[in-house]
Amino acid sequence: MTTAPSSALFDRVALIGVGLIGSSLARAIRRHGLARTIAVADQGEGVAARALALGLCDEAGEDAVAAVRGADLVMLCTPVGAGEAIARAIGPALAPGAIVSDVGSVKARVIEMIAPHLPAGVHLVPGHPVAGTEKSGPESGFAELFEGRWCILTPLPTTDARAVDKVAELWRRVGMVIETMDPDTHDKVLAITSHLPHLIAYTIVGTAADLEDHLSQKVIAFSAGGFRDFTRIAGSDPVMWRDVFLNNREAVLEILQRFTEDLTALQRAIRWGEGDTLEALFTKTRAIRQAVIEAKQA
Repeated sequence: MTTAPSSALFDRVALIGVGLIGSSLARAIRRHGLARTIAVADQGEGVAARALALGLCDEAGEDAVAAVRGADLVMLCTPVGAGEAIARAIGPALAPGAIVSDVGSVKARVIEMIAPHLPAGVHLVPGHPVAGTEKSGPESGFAELFEGRWCILTPLPTTDARAVDKVAELWRRVGMVIETMDPDTHDKVLAITSHLPHLIAYTIVGTAADLEDHLSQKVIAFSAGGFRDFTRIAGSDPVMWRDVFLNNREAVLEILQRFTEDLTALQRAIRWGEGDTLEALFTKTRAIRQAVIEAKQA
């Protein structure tokens, strides 16, 4: 057991899943002394052993039920599609007063999947640390991942305020700025800021892959800034993003329809040589990019 300072927020934190986010959170909890014991569960082949060897945790194994026993915080760091099965399995083992949270980029559907399987007296505080890279696995994490980034919490109106405050304080101490939203608003915001860009990136890279072989090779050879950036996004965990699109389908489809309409208008402007229309759009979007930089989210 790791000795933590008296300022530790939690006695035992159980991290279910130890990919990029889970391993980064483990490192950040260690660095800031936020838990006395960190337990990890991951069913990936050899992943738990690697997490233990890396010093990310005090206990590690494949059994989520064993990890959550006695935990006062359980953080689900798996693809969102796994949430229901995990909640069903761990529900009977959760201690009274325990907090269950998550890191998924879909919130309404996650609440529907997890909440029914939690016993009375266990507090659900859904969360989404808006941070990441295209890398995955326990070796890819780093404690600084969360610094200066937003963490969105989407508690239900009936959620115990003290539980929400403790989860917020955890993310605050690892460097994040906290925002609270209702789940549906979160899912619509993330559909445009994260999910649609990933869908576009996967599509563009897929289109390049489907070109005739000699053209595809040229695209790879001359992949300067624009295409290279799309390949970085498209290199993200395929299972995670499959689950995101399937579990946030309504918001994604709504935003995708709006994007399709805008793309059609842009296609028309190009076809008819409407330079003023193009320049006006590019000027507006350039200003948005500048706002992102000024908000230190670049």
